[in-house]
Amino acid sequence: MGTNMESTINLDTDNEVSTPAQCKDTTEGHVVSVKGLKENWQRWSSEHQQYQKHNPFSHDTRPSVVVPQRGHDSYGRPLQGSLTEQRGKEAHTHISEEVQKLCEAIRTIGELREKDGDEGGSNRKVVSVEFGKLFEHYVTISNKLVGILLRARKQRLVEFEGEMLWQGKDDHVVISLVE
Repeated sequence: MGTNMESTINLDTDNEVSTPAQCKDTTEGHVVSVKGLKENWQRWSSEHQQYQKHNPFSHDTRPSVVVPQRGHDSYGRPLQGSLTEQRGKEAHTHISEEVQKLCEAIRTIGELREKDGDEGGSNRKVVSVEFGKLFEHYVTISNKLVGILLRARKQRLVEFEGEMLWQGKDDHVVISLVE
């Protein structure tokens, strides 16, 4: 709307079509050749075909491709060195940091309480906090509290009763650090 675009098509001696697009705002022109576009497309297409030969979910998969079977170490894992593997590692690191922030928040706002001993009948002190208090504090840090709590419990860093925690309903459930 404020700029006027002009476009011309020139036929070169090699039957190559070039289309310089020029703007009145800039002095440099852009030349795009059909031959260059074709070469880039062919290169991408060849690389993609090679990739699809190794993709077990592709219809182009050759019988010679070894598909990981259940029980093998590579089953359900991305190709080593792939972007998917890199993103998975980054996500794992991020979630581990979130779990550590959660444990630190529990240490900060929690109180020492006696916990009944499982074996020998001795009581021990653990840092504990009620879910409602933790929710009110942690909501300024992250909106994924319940998911991070479940991950921390899976890693045996915290304990609490029940499978899932719901705001309001489970505000009095005690969450304890395991140390």
